[in-house]
Parts: sequence; C-alpha cells; structure tokens
Amino acid sequence: MLTLIVFIVVLSVLVLVHELGHFLAAKKIGVKVEEFGLGYPPRAIGKKVGETIYSLNWLPFGGFVRLFGENGEIVNSKQKTENKRAYYSRSKIERSLILTAGVFMNFVLGVVIISYLFTQGIYVPAAGVKVENVLPNTPAQTAGLEKGDVINSINGQKVNSPQDLIGVTKTNLGQTVALLIKRCPQTDNSKQITVNNSNNCQSVTISLVPRRTYPANEGAMGIAISTNMELKTYSLWEAPVLGTQEAFKLTWFILKGVGGVFWKLISSASVPKDVAGPVGIYQATGQAVSLGGLVGVLQLIGLLSLNLAVVNILPIPALDGGRLFLILVEIFIGKKRTARIEGVAQSIGVVLIMTLIVLITINDLSKISFFQNLLQRFKSAF
Repeated sequence: MLTLIVFIVVLSVLVLVHELGHFLAAKKIGVKVEEFGLGYPPRAIGKKVGETIYSLNWLPFGGFVRLFGENGEIVNSKQKTENKRAYYSRSKIERSLILTAGVFMNFVLGVVIISYLFTQGIYVPAAGVKVENVLPNTPAQTAGLEKGDVINSINGQKVNSPQDLIGVTKTNLGQTVALLIKRCPQTDNSKQITVNNSNNCQSVTISLVPRRTYPANEGAMGIAISTNMELKTYSLWEAPVLGTQEAFKLTWFILKGVGGVFWKLISSASVPKDVAGPVGIYQATGQAVSLGGLVGVLQLIGLLSLNLAVVNILPIPALDGGRLFLILVEIFIGKKRTARIEGVAQSIGVVLIMTLIVLITINDLSKISFFQNLLQRFKSAF
C-alpha cells in the first residue's frame, strides 16, 4: 500500500510540475487558462477563481491545464479582445514558450532535487581501495586484514584503484609486501560503503606474502576489493552549480538512451529489455521506498523528471515536442496550420504512444516471475 501511495504521489508531482509550467507561462503571456486540474476527469470538485476553474478530479495521476482556444476554436469576430487571449491566436514564439515551459519546469525540478542531494552528501571515489571480503585460510586473513579496511598504499606506492593494487601484487608474488591501511570501525553494511570518521579511524601497517599459486576465485592475497567511496557534502553555494551540471549530464545520457530505444524499435521491432514503463516505474518506486527511503524516492523523482522533460520534447504528435514541431512547420510553409490537421496529427500521436506503452508494459510484465509462468502455461496450452 505504501508503494502504491508513493507511486501515485511521484507521478502526480511530475505531471503537476509539468502542467504548472504551461499554466504560469500562459498566464504571463496573457492566454486565458480555463481550467487547472489536479488529477484527471471526471471532476470531483471545482471552484472558479477569476477566469480559471481549479478542479480536483477522481483519477489521481498528475493534472492538466486547459487553455482557451488551444484546439483552434473559432471565436466570434466581434469578440476581438477575447480572441486575442486564445492560445491559437498567439504568435509562434508565444505558443512555443507555453509549450516548452512544461519541459523547462521538469528540468528545473530535476536540478533542484539533485542540488538538494548534493547538500545532503553524495558518495564519491576516494583514495585507496576497499576490502569487501577476506577469505578464510588466505594470506590476508593470516595477516589480520579485515573487511572494511581501506588499502592506501602497497610497498610505499599509492593505491588509487583496484587495478593499482592488482598490478603491484602481481609483480611481488612470493615476496613480502607492506600494506598501509585505514581502519574505521563504523561501516554502512546496507550500502557496503565505508563511512569515514577521522576521529575513529586508525592507520595500520600489515605485511603479508601474496601467493604464487592460488585458487582462481581467491586471488593472490585472498581478498575481494572495490573502489573506495566516501560521503562528501556540498554547501548551498556549490550544490546548485554541481546540480545543474549533473542534470545536463543525465539529460544527455537519457537522450542517447531514448534514441537507442527508438532505433531498436525501428531496426528490430522490439523493445530493449532495460526499458521500463508504468509497471517498471512502480517496481522502481517500491525499491526506492524499501532501500533508499526519502533519499531514494527523491533520486527517483529527479531522474524521472529529467526523463519526462526529454520524452516530452521529442517531435511526436500529442507531445509538447510534436506541437512545437508543427509550429516549426508553420514557419517553413508561411501559414498557420488548421485545427483539423493538428487534430489528425494528435490522434496519430496518441495511437503511437499508446502502442509504445502497451509494448513496454508487456516487456515489464515479462520480467515478473508470475507473468513468466503464466506465459509459459499459455504457450503450453496451444
């Protein structure tokens, strides 16, 4: 139940922030906003404040903004003042600003969340390598190496990566090596990341002899190692800059990923296995709640918000990017498209999007064991 509630809240926040962008831009430009709704119709309650109806609707997923004249409705020519306030009668730049405002707000939400997470601390690579496990009856166990130790140097040579340690170890098989380690008693076992507290940590030197011959799954010392990570927090002055940079990096990464998805659909008529739809997002929400708590949910919202910004700006009819593309077409052909043409394009876009959602949902369900078994039974029955 908690996962379902969080899932609804997450989707509602993402869509509401998006629609708030359209709402604020329309109000600023002077386009009449007929309704701003929380959730989707049918309407539960609504109150008109000024010229806008603010409504609460029964389907609790996101929200919507209904603009006067957004579908190209014909307004009585005598109502010139009212006609000027119709979305369809505004300039190409003004309509473009209204369309892109939602995408902009999703990007801003991503930046704000990522920046906040920087102020709370993020794990970054640190000097040394971390000992993840010490195997029994090995040189490492005999010498007293412990899980959670951080190896900073070997024979006086600094260790900045697992490859550094492995390289020096291989050149000293059968010979005594000296490891300078940092040992901190406090560890976060759930994340397997050392929480370094300089007041509690101590430096220890350990000598051992890497084996010349050893089982393939043990290594010369008999330890499992990983990149060392430490928690680093940033000030309110640093976080926005770093958050913006990280948001741009993630957006570019998402854009390339989305491009790969469409290429896969076109070239092989199949959905990549790592693509997630509503079911996949629901599962990710459950994992974020159980493993990451509030921080995990915020990370999910930030990432999904950037995803929504990228997807919505794509030149697909029924999306903001599709409507923006039609405005670009107006520029090239030199005249405004008709409402009928836009309506047809929007209908085609809806069909394409719904088809894609169905394919991705089937892909999501195929990863769940229950549906895998159900599919196998269905196949065996025929």
